[in-house]
Amino acid sequence: MKYSERYERWNNLPQVFFEKAEELGDSPMLWAKRYGSWHPISWAEARDTVSSVSRGLRQLGVARGDRVLLVSENRPEWGLADLAIMSAGAITVPAYITNTVADHIHIVSDSDPRVAIVSNARLAERLLPAIRNTSSINNVVIMEGATGENEGVSIISWRNLYDSGVKAVDDVAEVVAATQRTDTSCLIYTSGTGGAPKGVMLSHGAILCNCAGAYHLFEADGMLELDNETFLSFLPLSHSYEHTAGLHFPITIGAQIYYAENADKLATNMGEMRPTIMTAVPRLYESMHQRIMAGIARKGGLSETLFRKAVTLGIKRYESGGLSLFERLQDVLLEKLVRKKVAKQFGGRLKAFVSGGAPLNYDIGVFFLALGVRLLQGYGQTETAPVISANPPSKIKIDTVGPAFPGVELRIAEDGEILIRGELTMQGYWNAPDLTAETLREGWIHTGDIGVRDADGYIKITDRKKDI
Repeated sequence: MKYSERYERWNNLPQVFFEKAEELGDSPMLWAKRYGSWHPISWAEARDTVSSVSRGLRQLGVARGDRVLLVSENRPEWGLADLAIMSAGAITVPAYITNTVADHIHIVSDSDPRVAIVSNARLAERLLPAIRNTSSINNVVIMEGATGENEGVSIISWRNLYDSGVKAVDDVAEVVAATQRTDTSCLIYTSGTGGAPKGVMLSHGAILCNCAGAYHLFEADGMLELDNETFLSFLPLSHSYEHTAGLHFPITIGAQIYYAENADKLATNMGEMRPTIMTAVPRLYESMHQRIMAGIARKGGLSETLFRKAVTLGIKRYESGGLSLFERLQDVLLEKLVRKKVAKQFGGRLKAFVSGGAPLNYDIGVFFLALGVRLLQGYGQTETAPVISANPPSKIKIDTVGPAFPGVELRIAEDGEILIRGELTMQGYWNAPDLTAETLREGWIHTGDIGVRDADGYIKITDRKKDI
C-alpha cells in the first residue's frame, strides 16, 4: 500500500495516532524544555497517557458526542488531551489562553461541555467563574495547580485523572474503532468577520483531508522523509491552523514536535532543535525580516554589501527567471558566503516555512526566497479545517496562495467570490443553523473572499466581499 492511501483508509485522528505509536514505539514524539534542557515524550509513553486519560474522562461521565473544554498554552499535554478526548468519542473545544471570563462564559454556555481541562491556576482563575455562572460542569482537570472543591466544582489533577484511567477497564480501542470520519472531532470558535464567536464543527475526515493535502504538497517534490521530520510548534494550538498543520499533520507522518518556549526565545529554539518544517503567520516573517536587516546594518562593511547583493540577485532570479553569466558566478559565491549562513540561523535543516492566517507582504516573501529560504504562502479558513491551498515547494508564486489541495473543489462565483466544496468543509456552526445556512449552501463554503485563478490554477486573493 502506498503511504498516501493510508489517508483514505484512516477513519479518525486517534486511529492515526495509535497506529503511528505502534510503529514508532520508543522513538521521541513530543518535546518540551524544562529546567534549561529539552525532554522528550516517546510515542509509546504518549500512547499510554492518551489511553489512560481517555479512560479517566469516561470515568468522569464523558460519553460519545460530549464536549470537553481545553484551555492550555502550547505544551505536550495539549495534544495528549486532545487525542484523549477524541479517543473517548468526545469532541474537543479548544479555547484561547487570552480569553476573558466573558469569552469563556460564551463558549461554555454555547457548547455545554461535560468536563474542562485547564493547564494551570492562572488560567483557571478566568475559567472557574465562567463555569460557576453558566454551566453544569462539575469536574475540572488541572495539569499543574491546587486540587479540591471550589464552590461546587471539583478540581482534579491531571495525574489523578491518569491514575483513574490506568485502573479502569474501558476498551479505548473499541471506542476509537467505532468513530467514523463523519463524526465531529472538534468545535473551534472563531469570530470570523465579527460578532460573537461561532463554534465551527469539523469532522475527523475534514482534518484528515487537510493532512492528506499537506502530505501531497511536500511528497510531490520528494521533500518528505517519513518518520524523520521535525516541527517547531509556536502558534496557538487552539487555532485551527496550528491544530491541523502543527499537530495532526505531523502525527500522520510520524514527525517529532518541539514546543517553543515563547516568542522571545523562538530564534534560540530554532537553532537548538533545527526544524525541518515550520508553520507561522506573516507577522513572524515580518519580525524575522526586521531582525535580520537590523543585524546586517549593525555589521555594515563587506558583510552588508554581500548580503544586499545576494538579495538583489535572488530577487532578479525569481522575478526574471534567470541571471547573466557574470551574475550567476557571483551568485554561486554568495550562496556560500551569505545564504548558507542564513540557513544556519534557522537551524540548518529547514525545508520550508509555511505562511498562512493572513496575506503575506510580497516584499517580505520575495526577500526570503532571494535568500534561498522556501516560503510557501497558503490560504484557508477555520470553516475548511483550515487549509484550502498552498504553494508547492518546486514552483512558488509568492504573490498567490498556490493551487487548491487534492480533494478540494474550488470555483469562482459570478461576483468573484471563492467557493469551496469537499470533505474539508465544516459540518456547520454549533447551535447556529441560520448562520450555517448563510455560509454553507448546497455543500459549498462561501468564503467571503474575492479571487482569481491563473493558467496554472494558482489562486490570487484580491479582496474581501464585504469590502466591495
